[in-house]
Amino acid sequence: MGIQLSLPVREDEDIEMASLDRPGESVPARWIAATAHPDVWVDPADDPRDTGVELADERATLVDYLRAYRITLRMKCADLDATQMAERSVPPSTMSLLGLIRHMSDVERSWFRRVMAGEDAPRRFSSDDDREGAWTGAVADPAVVTEAWAAWEAEVDNSEQFVAETGDLATVGRLSDGKSIQLREVLLHMIEDYARHCGHADLIRERIDGRVGQ
Repeated sequence: MGIQLSLPVREDEDIEMASLDRPGESVPARWIAATAHPDVWVDPADDPRDTGVELADERATLVDYLRAYRITLRMKCADLDATQMAERSVPPSTMSLLGLIRHMSDVERSWFRRVMAGEDAPRRFSSDDDREGAWTGAVADPAVVTEAWAAWEAEVDNSEQFVAETGDLATVGRLSDGKSIQLREVLLHMIEDYARHCGHADLIRERIDGRVGQ
C-alpha cells in the first residue's frame, strides 16, 4: 500500500469522532499513500488520470472528464478484499463500494446500450421488480466481486467504443418515455453521476481503512 502516514487530528476532533461513531466499532487512523502531497491518492507521477493532453474541444473535454472519474472509482477500491468491498457506509444505507461498481455497471449499460444504441439490454444487477438489487446483492463473496468488475469493465469498454465510433455529439438516443436525448447530454450526465458517487466512495473508503486523498 505504500507509505502510511497518519494525518494530524486535533484533540477536540478525536472527542467528536468518538461520540458520533457507531458504538462498539473501531475508527481507522487516516493515512495517505502519496508522498508528494498530503491530499492526493497517489503521487502525480503515478496518477493515471492525468494524461497531460490539452482538452481543446467539447468532445475531448467530456470524454476525458468521464474517463478520469471512472478511473477514480476504480482507484478508491484498490487493495480491498471482498469483505471490505461489501462493507456498507452508515445505517440504514445499503451503499458499499461493491454496490457502486454494480450500480455503475447498470448505469453504463442503460445509457449506452439501451438509450443510445437502442439495444434490448436489461440491467444486470437490478430490475423494475428489484430496483435495489445492485446494492442489496453486493455481498462479501469474492465471486460476486469478480462478477461486478467484469461486468463494469465490459460496459465501460462498450460505452467507450460507442462514443469513439459516434462522430456527432448531437446523435440522438431514445429514453423509455420516447423522449430524445443527445449523446453530449448523456456524457454530461455520466460525469455528474460518477462525480457524485466518487464522493460517496471517498467517505466509504475512509471509513473502511482510513485511506484518504483525491
